[in-house]
Amino acid sequence: MLGVFSSAVVTPPEELVAAGCRTPSPKMKAKALLDRFLEVTPSAVSVQIGSEGYFAYSHHNESPLQPRGFGAKEEIFCVFEGALDNLGSLRQQYGLPKTVNDVVLVIEAYKALRDRAPYPPNHVVGHLIGNFAFVVFDQTTSTLFVASDQHGRVPLYWGITADGYVAFADDADLLKGACGKSLASFPEGCFYSTAVGELKCYENPKNKVTAIPAGEEEIYGAKFKVEAAPVFAATQ
Repeated sequence: MLGVFSSAVVTPPEELVAAGCRTPSPKMKAKALLDRFLEVTPSAVSVQIGSEGYFAYSHHNESPLQPRGFGAKEEIFCVFEGALDNLGSLRQQYGLPKTVNDVVLVIEAYKALRDRAPYPPNHVVGHLIGNFAFVVFDQTTSTLFVASDQHGRVPLYWGITADGYVAFADDADLLKGACGKSLASFPEGCFYSTAVGELKCYENPKNKVTAIPAGEEEIYGAKFKVEAAPVFAATQ
């Protein structure tokens, strides 16, 4: 799966910009990345969302236990890979019919988050149990919302293209050719929302997520890590 968004939607993460500057390497523009995905991925489908970006996905070579899907409702778009173990209870929680699948459930959960503001986004993602990664784009508010399950069982990567678009994909090699060293694995158990403006761990949202420069021999330019909560010694 692939999602690519302009700098008008999402500001390229400084850590990935710095990683690309430390080790300059060939990149390609966002449209070329999309074209490459469509070229090498059988039965791929793509959707352009105005000037804001692109979505693309395919069922080719997907795991039967972690299928990919795409959905759209009321100008909210979502590409999803994986499976929610508690889909049944989530349908009941959000008052949805039994026909609703994982993709539509995530869209409805995002809508609830948006419309109940300031409802904490970590509560919404924290209710999702299973193996998953997804990218949601709300065209009405130009909001991007991205998340990965707590154990990172569905791979997700992000990087910056030659023209400053931020790209998300489940294929590191695909992004490597487009983003060079401005590339990292999306951290497990975390979400990124342009409404929040930074990466957050949804289990411990107060813990800061920092980037560590990767070695020259590694495919990534940086590694994101959730810091442990500070421990304060008792004083008399």
